Amino acid sequence: MKLDIVYEDNHIIAVNKRSGDLVQGDKTGDKPLSDMVKEYIKEKYNKPGDVYLGVTHRIDRPTSGIVIFARTTKALTRLNKMFQDKEINKTYWAVVENEPPNMSDTLTHFLKRNTKQNKSYASINSAGKDSKESVLAYTLKGKTNKYYLLEIDPKTGRHHQIRTQLSFIGCIIKGDLKYGAKRSNPDGSIHLHARGIEFLHPVKKEPVVITANPPKDPVWDEFVKLA
Repeated sequence: MKLDIVYEDNHIIAVNKRSGDLVQGDKTGDKPLSDMVKEYIKEKYNKPGDVYLGVTHRIDRPTSGIVIFARTTKALTRLNKMFQDKEINKTYWAVVENEPPNMSDTLTHFLKRNTKQNKSYASINSAGKDSKESVLAYTLKGKTNKYYLLEIDPKTGRHHQIRTQLSFIGCIIKGDLKYGAKRSNPDGSIHLHARGIEFLHPVKKEPVVITANPPKDPVWDEFVKLA
């Protein structure tokens, strides 16, 4: 399977993940993206033995878009700290079924995760120590006859945060049955895409700006033309 590599150097590698791919192995036993990237590096650079690759963050399996991996332990340690300190800015695109209440807004909710259901629930007020404050900003970027494109800047990184918060305000992501969509997408994807990422290179200390297009399908294609 040919990977869509959107950035690569000696320290980090960024891949435009397909929806349906796991970032890291789990109980399903399905081959994760991390293993595919290792194979790519091993073949491209003719590396003997095991290839080192550090997972710095994840995006949901049905979501597409940019995932950053570390190729060295130094880069992994520094990127982990940068994610923790919120020094990495991520932008998402979401196609939703209903028009948002405002052209742009900042949403603040408290999210509580249900691990058995693998789902999060939002509320306006804190629901005890297990609920975590979750903040995102959105802007309406375009609309078609049936759908609306939101650009999202998550200020926190909670479980299913974008999916949960948008569902809470009635802007359900296309194909996201778990959070209230009317029907699934044929390939099991949802129309949520990690569109862009910006950060200071963990080793070179130079600005890195990466953008990745969403998957090819009629709905995404129409919004890419409008954006």
